[in-house]
Amino acid sequence: MATVTLGGTPVNTIGNLPAVGSEAPSFKLTRDNLSSASFTDFAGKKLVLNIFPSVDTGTCSNSVRQFNKRAAELNNTEVLCISRDLPFAQARFCGAEGIDKVHMLSDFKDHKFGKDYGVEFTDGGFQSLLSRSVVVIDEHGKVIYTEQVGEIGDEPNYDNAIEALKNG
Repeated sequence: MATVTLGGTPVNTIGNLPAVGSEAPSFKLTRDNLSSASFTDFAGKKLVLNIFPSVDTGTCSNSVRQFNKRAAELNNTEVLCISRDLPFAQARFCGAEGIDKVHMLSDFKDHKFGKDYGVEFTDGGFQSLLSRSVVVIDEHGKVIYTEQVGEIGDEPNYDNAIEALKNG
């Protein structure tokens, strides 16, 4: 279990992020067009998992914008923006914002991703949503960088995530 804060109040997650050097847990999520996306769909690619509570909050939507902008500069890399938002909300946001370089994926069906990656909140106002985190996975499926943002309202360290991709 990890503890972060929501407006300064401690909240807990169901577990911890996967350890650097470990095999990334497999997943099956839902795309904004309701089709499935699995870990194996991205085999051989470097991945940035941009995990957040909801695209309808300022910090979350900004993280999608930032990674969308930076994704255009990355070779052999896919950015997966993952929340428990309904796929319809994700599609609406991307259409309105011109987001086209990231994959919007939802864990709304079975909540397995949030549990397997240790990011599901177990208490507080965001209970059952996903903690703001970044997981970077190399082309061999190994975790090479993680960050669980300490205060939910803060943005992740984009530079560190991109640097891990370049050095990993």
